[in-house]
Amino acid sequence: MAKRRTILITGGAGFIGSHVVRRFVRMYPDYHIINLDKLTYAGNLENLKDVEKEPNYQFVHGDICDLEMLRGLFADEGVDGVIHLAAESHVDRSIRDPFVFAQTNVLGTLALLQAAREYWENSESNFPRRFHHVSTDEVYGALQPGEAAFCETTRYNPHSPYSASKASSDHFVRAYHDTYGLPVVITNCSNNYGPYQFPEKLIPLCIHNICEGNPLPVYGKGENIRDWLHVEDHAAAIDEVFHRGKDGESYNIGGINEWKNIDVVKLLVRITDELLGRPVGTSDALITFVKDRAGHDLRYAIDAEKLRTELGWEPSHTFESGLRETVQWYLTHEEWVQHVTSGAYESYYASMYDSSKK
Repeated sequence: MAKRRTILITGGAGFIGSHVVRRFVRMYPDYHIINLDKLTYAGNLENLKDVEKEPNYQFVHGDICDLEMLRGLFADEGVDGVIHLAAESHVDRSIRDPFVFAQTNVLGTLALLQAAREYWENSESNFPRRFHHVSTDEVYGALQPGEAAFCETTRYNPHSPYSASKASSDHFVRAYHDTYGLPVVITNCSNNYGPYQFPEKLIPLCIHNICEGNPLPVYGKGENIRDWLHVEDHAAAIDEVFHRGKDGESYNIGGINEWKNIDVVKLLVRITDELLGRPVGTSDALITFVKDRAGHDLRYAIDAEKLRTELGWEPSHTFESGLRETVQWYLTHEEWVQHVTSGAYESYYASMYDSSKK
């Protein structure tokens, strides 16, 4: 039997990564999908319970900063493609500990690039090679109201340690293409929402706090604007770019869906109160304005025209229907929410993948 195409997806136990893994496992049964994840606080294998026993799925516990491990994985499994999502991603955490973000997002990406380069330069495959780096719109900095949305040629201007680390990793990916001819593509995406998102992020945090009757913290006056995209639409865009994007190109992925943070929170209150059977607006009193985040960018907006015209991708979810679906998912997956908020899954994985047993 001919060798299957083998795709390595890093960070596949995380929020966006788990949706990408699920899509590739189900849509490409002839592929061998390897999920490489360190299982930090944001990595949770419960996100993939529905595909963990599929014959074309494999989980590998490992750190993308471990170059020797990566070299062995590429050689042992014959990796043909990489979809790189593993990253530290929460801005507040980056402000508290920027070194962790530099280590994972910059040096981890560099290790992956080097492992891919070494293996692909010295081996042959019946399948096309591709390194798909998944990045963020935050590398572009901030926009003012009315200013044109970010496009692929917008100058990089990161403002937080998180966005600086992602900008640096983007530059290393391009450098490996320009210097070594590595077949790469980069996607820069706007804010995601949907099932399985870690509840430190705005939307799942608000849903959980509304249910518990806890304050809904909103930075500043809530006037910061974000472009929101359903995570399944993001996974579909990654699929398109990975398979049909042009080597060396970047593609912006956005929901064409700008909302002020305060308006998102108010919509969440309305939807969640309604689905809980409460009078709509009951939870408005929970909204609490807090001191603004340091270096908080005012507005992000993505121009996804290149992706639409070249590859035919468009988002399939409207924000209100997608948000209602998301709230309903969290309300009907109380066990998952409890495990995540309690940290029970972390102690379970710590014992299961004890480094002393390696």
